[in-house]
Amino acid sequence: MAKVSAEQLGTEPIGKLLIKQALPASIGILVMSLNILIDSIFVGNWIGSIAIAAINVVLPVSFFIGALGMAIGIGGSSIISRALGADNREKALKTFGNQISLTLMFTITMAILGLWYVNTLIPAFGGKGAIFEPAKIYYIIVLYGVPFLALCMMGNTVIRAEGKPKFAMIAMIIPSVSNLLMDYIFINLLDWGMEGAAWATTISYFLCFAYVLYFFLSKNSELKIRMHHFAFDIPILKEIGSLGFVTLSRQAVVSIVYLLMNNILFNLGGEASVAVYAIIGRMLMFALFPVFGVTQGFLPIAGYNYGAQKFPRVRESINTAIKYAAILATIVFVGLFLFPGEIAGLFLSDKPGLSSHDLAVNAYVMQHTPAAMRWVFAATPIIALQLIGAAYFQAIGKAVPALLLTLLRQGFFFIPLILILPGFFGEVGVWISFPIADILATLVTAYFLRMEIRNTLAVKN
Repeated sequence: MAKVSAEQLGTEPIGKLLIKQALPASIGILVMSLNILIDSIFVGNWIGSIAIAAINVVLPVSFFIGALGMAIGIGGSSIISRALGADNREKALKTFGNQISLTLMFTITMAILGLWYVNTLIPAFGGKGAIFEPAKIYYIIVLYGVPFLALCMMGNTVIRAEGKPKFAMIAMIIPSVSNLLMDYIFINLLDWGMEGAAWATTISYFLCFAYVLYFFLSKNSELKIRMHHFAFDIPILKEIGSLGFVTLSRQAVVSIVYLLMNNILFNLGGEASVAVYAIIGRMLMFALFPVFGVTQGFLPIAGYNYGAQKFPRVRESINTAIKYAAILATIVFVGLFLFPGEIAGLFLSDKPGLSSHDLAVNAYVMQHTPAAMRWVFAATPIIALQLIGAAYFQAIGKAVPALLLTLLRQGFFFIPLILILPGFFGEVGVWISFPIADILATLVTAYFLRMEIRNTLAVKN
């Protein structure tokens, strides 16, 4: 595996560099997304469709705690990329040490609180009726491993900020492959049910953490921190917090969306409607992996070159990233539009002996998922601009516009829409909220990105 130096972010051709950064990120996200997708297929076929809904209820809580690590990672990685671009290695080291300290402090505290309030949180996120018990089993076990997940997510962004995307890719592949293997053993062979699914996930988080730890202790990493780097530095903490707050706010909004969606859909169609959303939610994580990969690859390139004041390269990276991501998003759109029924069928069990309740849930899911999926992904071809635009402001350290643009789609548009439209259109109102929010958010992002390019990036040519 070739060693990539951070300096190459400022010298290699943008198109080649973006592919080099985005391809490993895309592969890593693909494997991680496949893990979530196949995990759901295993759970649906070996346990039942209610189990998929149960996992969907738990995801907002566990992902939010894990996202604390991602928020600290992305916030600090923006600083690290710009510090390396400006040849300020000590600041990069201090930032990384502070990231580790913050991640440990926050995620362990949140995991303890999450376990303490388990019986309150699960029903609040839609874990009602037949969903509650399997959701509680899964939730408790998975929360033990969430601090490891947070450290992995934090470390992964730092690895990428160093210009080591292949190692970041491996860090994402390890838990995905191990989770699927343990799913087969724990659920299918040992018949542990929801406990098996939960332990497979938790152990996979620990294995990922072990690899990330190995990377930073080995000669592959340029960030060799010492004990004094772990001590909190107030200016760095403020900068990590302001930039990381963008990611954390986004994940907080995602958790609120899950809370609202699970409860709204449960009221409209019961457990079956929640199961439909659970399947679509998995496809949202899986299908857009190449677009997210381009976005992840774009971040260190934009941050490094902005820090080095190479503005023409920043402009080129924006244009190239949007072009690549838009092409990939269109391909995803075509596939999902043509085969939604076949995709939904993958998640449903056809084993003999299903109860009448399970058969009724399966029939509802097969009837309603295809149309819902087409609505949800209807505006996919244009989302590249919104994602790259929001990522740009985060990469260069402009926290306020990054926060506003990141929250545009779900916070400012989508949540109001799902609170209003179902009152007029029922369940269809939930699904049509997705493309409307996508279109509105993209238009606003395009305006702010155009103004930034004209007012800031055009200064140096």
